[in-house]
Amino acid sequence: MMTDEHNGLARAERLYRDRALRARELREGGARLMGYLCLYPPVELMTALGFVPFRVFGDRREPVTEGNRVLMPAVCPFLRSLIDLGMKGQYAFLDGLVGAHICDVGSMSVHLWRDYVTAPAFVHFLDVPHTVHAPALDFFRTQIEILLKDLEGLSGRRLDGTALRAAIAAHNRQRALLRDLYDLRRTVPPRLTGVEAQRTALAVTGLPVEEGNDLLAAVIAEVRQRPLPAPSGAPRLLVWGSVIDDTSLFELVAAAGAEVVTDDICVGTRAFSTDVETEGDPLTALARHYLADIRCPRTYRQADDAGGRPYREDLEARFGYLAALIRDWRVDGVILQSVMYCDTHGYEIPAVRDYLNGLGVRNFYLEHDYSDGSRQQVRTRVEAFVEMLR
Repeated sequence: MMTDEHNGLARAERLYRDRALRARELREGGARLMGYLCLYPPVELMTALGFVPFRVFGDRREPVTEGNRVLMPAVCPFLRSLIDLGMKGQYAFLDGLVGAHICDVGSMSVHLWRDYVTAPAFVHFLDVPHTVHAPALDFFRTQIEILLKDLEGLSGRRLDGTALRAAIAAHNRQRALLRDLYDLRRTVPPRLTGVEAQRTALAVTGLPVEEGNDLLAAVIAEVRQRPLPAPSGAPRLLVWGSVIDDTSLFELVAAAGAEVVTDDICVGTRAFSTDVETEGDPLTALARHYLADIRCPRTYRQADDAGGRPYREDLEARFGYLAALIRDWRVDGVILQSVMYCDTHGYEIPAVRDYLNGLGVRNFYLEHDYSDGSRQQVRTRVEAFVEMLR
């Protein structure tokens, strides 16, 4: 798998096209794979105990049949697709699944996996608080300790402190490499396309951390050797919102004559914008990172003072990081996308639009049903928005 012809962008594309293929190869070679849902399960624990973390996604191209038996159609289609794939045995190569309280349906999905997906047999529900104050951090650290004990039981080994610190360092290295990857899109025009960046970011979510780091380093080196593309005047976009686990939206943006240069999604900047602290107690550092550092609207960030704060100040406290992304990546417009029935992001739309409008940044809201059936509707709306930006 690691010959020169398999390094870089070509290998990232192959891995993206079939993440399960490499997972099965690893399994046949004796590796143990631990699935995880969303960003909140600490992958460092899995790596330190000898598991390969494998992030589970749905598949917008696969019709949901089995999943409709346990989740009603009027809930998140991404999670229905995920459960559907599990019930069809497409994640049978996993040794376990760690889910989290990302939202009500996400919480329900972990328990449905335990009841209706026959493999893997190990399923752990990580209870993640929805606030970031001190008692919530203490509670979450306790939940991480419980997860650790269950993973130790499954692995048959005790966690070694040195191994955990090495795992934290390796995953921090991956976060740094992903930041370097995204920096390649700061240039005008970008050296790396949005499709290439998203493909690579998705590919590494199914690899052992060091293998993923090698892939990222190879992609970065390859892209840096390419000449800077000729100026095109293409509008530069930021994509915000729900999980995006394929490149279809980015492809539609490129076909419309624009380019996604950065994002605020969980297979993107939310996953790697900050590192886990390496000083002090590692479990406390993991709790702080996974609860407080990840900027997802599922977590409520309360005002620091009991009396609250004015609306504009509240918007700045919640979304101020977007201004830096817009400035540093020279963004012309923002696509606020949300999968249907995603209350977590849908309820946030009015506030984030108010914030962007206050910055004078053009934006539009794109709701989709997580299927290829809506591709033409999405194409039309994307093309209209890009035309407005020209």
